[in-house]
Amino acid sequence: MKITDLRNTDVIPEGALTRPVLDTRSLEQTVSGILNEVKRDGDAAVAKYTLLFDKVAVPSPEVSPREVAEGAALVSEELKAAIRLARDQIQAFHVRQAVPMRGGPGKQALPEVVETLPEVVETLPGVRCWRKSVAIERVGLYIPGGTAPLFSTLLMLGIPARIAGCREIVLCSPPGPDGRLHPAILYTAELVGVTKIFRAGGVQAIAALAYGTGCIPRVDKIFGPGNQYVTCAKQLVQQEGVSIDMPAGPSEVAVYTDETANPAYAAADLLSQAEHGADSQVILVSTSSEIVNQVLTEVERQVGLLPRSEVARKALSNSRAFLVREEGQAMSLLNEYAPEHLILACREPERLADKVINAGSVFLGHFSPESVGDYASGTNHVLPTNGYARAYSGVSLDSFVKKITFQQLTPEGLRHIGPAVERMAEAEGLQAHARAVSIRLNSL
Repeated sequence: MKITDLRNTDVIPEGALTRPVLDTRSLEQTVSGILNEVKRDGDAAVAKYTLLFDKVAVPSPEVSPREVAEGAALVSEELKAAIRLARDQIQAFHVRQAVPMRGGPGKQALPEVVETLPEVVETLPGVRCWRKSVAIERVGLYIPGGTAPLFSTLLMLGIPARIAGCREIVLCSPPGPDGRLHPAILYTAELVGVTKIFRAGGVQAIAALAYGTGCIPRVDKIFGPGNQYVTCAKQLVQQEGVSIDMPAGPSEVAVYTDETANPAYAAADLLSQAEHGADSQVILVSTSSEIVNQVLTEVERQVGLLPRSEVARKALSNSRAFLVREEGQAMSLLNEYAPEHLILACREPERLADKVINAGSVFLGHFSPESVGDYASGTNHVLPTNGYARAYSGVSLDSFVKKITFQQLTPEGLRHIGPAVERMAEAEGLQAHARAVSIRLNSL
C-alpha cells in the first residue's frame, strides 16, 4: 500500500482517491453482443454461454424441488444453524422497516409484520393525500457462484423481498462443474422463500432476467453483485427500462484509526475486503504514523496466511494509506472518498459517526469488524461502491417496493383548491387542465 502524507496540506493529490478503472468501451461491446443473442435466442443462448463460460452442459436451467432438497441435505447442521442465525438477525432488522406496509404474501409469511394504515395528510379541508407501499411483483436475484458462492447475499436480498411481499422471487446463479448449484445456496433459497431457481450465470443470466426466455421469466427489477461483465450487463439493461438495485463496482473498505487502534484488527479488516478481488480497493486513514507502520507490517504478515493471498496482494497494489493531522481532516477525506464500508476504529466512534456524510455502512469501535455486517449483524451488505455512496443507499426493504400516491377531494376540497389550479394551468397555457377543474366547479 502506498502511503500519502497529508499532515502539512489540505490538498489531496490528484488521483490519490481514484478507484481502479476498466476500459468499459470494449467491455460494453462484448456484453451487448451476449445480451442481444439471449434476447433473440432465449434458452438456447443461455445454454450456449453456460457451456462456454461455466464449462458445463445442463439439460434445463431450472432447478427442481428434488434437487433443492438433495442440495440442502448436503449442508452441515453447523452451517445450517449459522445461516438460520444470520437469517433471524437480518429479518429482525429489515422487518422493522415494514411500517407502513400493505398486504402481499410477505404478511402471511411473516406474521410479525404489523400492517398499519398509511398516514393520510389533509393538506386543505376536503383535500386528502396519502402514500402506499406496494411490492414489486417480480424480482430477480443474481448470486455469484464459483470459488465463493455468496449464499450470504441471498439472505440479504431474499429476506427483504419476502418481507415486502414480492409475488415472484427468481434466483439465477452459475452452476458448478457438476451442473448443480452450491448446496448452501439451495438451502438458503428454500429458507428465505425463493419461488424459482435457475442455474445460469454471467451476462446471459442478467439478459434472461431482463428479457425472459422460454424457461426463465422476465422480472421487473434485478438485484445482486457480480463481476465487471455482470455489472455492465445490469447497467445496459437498465437503459432499456429494466430497473436494477444500484450501480456497483468492486468491493472496498476504508478504515480510520487513531492511536487507540489495534493494528492487527485493522490489518485483518483491510484484508477482508482485499481478498474479494484483484480490483478491490482498501484505504487506511490515520492520525498516527506509528499505527500506520504497524498496520502495514501486520498486513504483510497476515496476507501470507490467506488462501487468496495472490488476489489480496493485487488489491493492495491499488490501495493507499493516508496520514492526516487530526480527525476533522480524516473525516473530510473519508467523506470525499465515500466508501462502501467505513470502520471507525478510534476513541469515541459514536461522536465521529455524526460527521459521516457519505458511506454505505459504518462500523463503530474496535469490536465491530466489517465481516459481521457481511454476514449476520442484521444490516444489509448490498451497498453502493465506486463513490456512489454520495447519492445512493444500500439495499433495504424500500428497494423492493414502489410508493404510490393517492389523493381524494370532496366538493368542499375542490372549492378550496380549484381556483388556484385554474389560474396556474391558464398561466402555463394548458386550457384542458383548467377546464377539468372548471367543469366540476360550475356543476357544484
